[in-house]
Amino acid sequence: MRALAILGSTGSVGRQALDVVRAHPELFSVSALAGNVNVDLLAKQANEFRPPLLSVGAPERIEPLRAMLAYPARIVCGAGGLLAATMESGAQRVLAAMDGMTAWPALYAAANSGLDIALANKEIAVAAGEPLFAAAAGSGARILPVDSEHSAVFQCLEGERSIDVRSIVLTASGGPFWDLSLEAMQRATPAEALRHPTWSMGAKNTIDSATLMNKGLEVIEASRFFALRADQIEVVVHRSSIAHAFVVFRDGCIKAQLAAPDMRLPIGYALAYPERLPATPDDLAPRRAIGLAGEKVTLTFEPVDEGRFPCLRLAFRALEAGGTYPAVLSGANEEAGRAFLQEKICFTDIATLVANSLDAHEGHAATPDAVAESDVWARGHVRAAILATAH
Repeated sequence: MRALAILGSTGSVGRQALDVVRAHPELFSVSALAGNVNVDLLAKQANEFRPPLLSVGAPERIEPLRAMLAYPARIVCGAGGLLAATMESGAQRVLAAMDGMTAWPALYAAANSGLDIALANKEIAVAAGEPLFAAAAGSGARILPVDSEHSAVFQCLEGERSIDVRSIVLTASGGPFWDLSLEAMQRATPAEALRHPTWSMGAKNTIDSATLMNKGLEVIEASRFFALRADQIEVVVHRSSIAHAFVVFRDGCIKAQLAAPDMRLPIGYALAYPERLPATPDDLAPRRAIGLAGEKVTLTFEPVDEGRFPCLRLAFRALEAGGTYPAVLSGANEEAGRAFLQEKICFTDIATLVANSLDAHEGHAATPDAVAESDVWARGHVRAAILATAH
């Protein structure tokens, strides 16, 4: 039985990870759960899985959480709480499913100590990927991808030699605005942006899907996971989200991974690796999704229109610039996306704010301190720009 620390258990990925644990109690136990503000849900999860350690976002949430627990548990908070959940709970694998950079010190400590990480946090992979993966390489820790696209590439590369890989192709759903004109996107509301056509995700990832920044962040992630140059990574739009990625080999052969658009599949693969989890009782569901149960399924692929979706180009720019530029891209994008959800800016302003942040940044080597400082700088730069526009 593998003990798991789940950072971000009350979010979309965290809740689906607990679905996987619930379905396989003989394989997994929970040593720690970490949430932020949703204390009610965290208490409900804790009472079901009974981890010895819990972490919340702020000190004032500790006592309300304790009052709802049906068993004694150690409760900690903040970045130190995430560090304790990771390093002091007896976890054998950590699922990093929190947005932003809050969990960065905990994950860096885990990587340095040789603790395996199932990484669902795009921001940390993008902003701090260089030092994180270097630390893991030094300690022997495995960093396992949770995003469906990187999980697909990871699975396609099993048993293959890296020298034989020519390139990879990541697929994008296109998000809710793929068929809209640029003028229509300028008028888009947060409610419209949150209506993803195929995936069930948290608000931040759903907004990133609408701008296609999620795919840009995944391009940078892919370069970290698989040691690829920017010119070895391509993106195509695949609306049905069935083929998640392709690997093109130097002999011209191509491998693809197909699966139903269900995040529990890549989550389960990362939590159980190197094993595969037993099939669910409803074996027809994934077969039906890819046309193996008698249904007709057509797979189509389209190029990205970078004129309407400039965030993808910005991500390639940050990857090629290297150093702290990916941290600025990630921090500026998260801050701009939050402002859009709060209706402070329009949808197309997100890309403009990110581009302006990259233009204004003076890059540095991606040390842990520089990454953290650049993330803070980028967020402040975006907030200042929005405030200046408002006045």
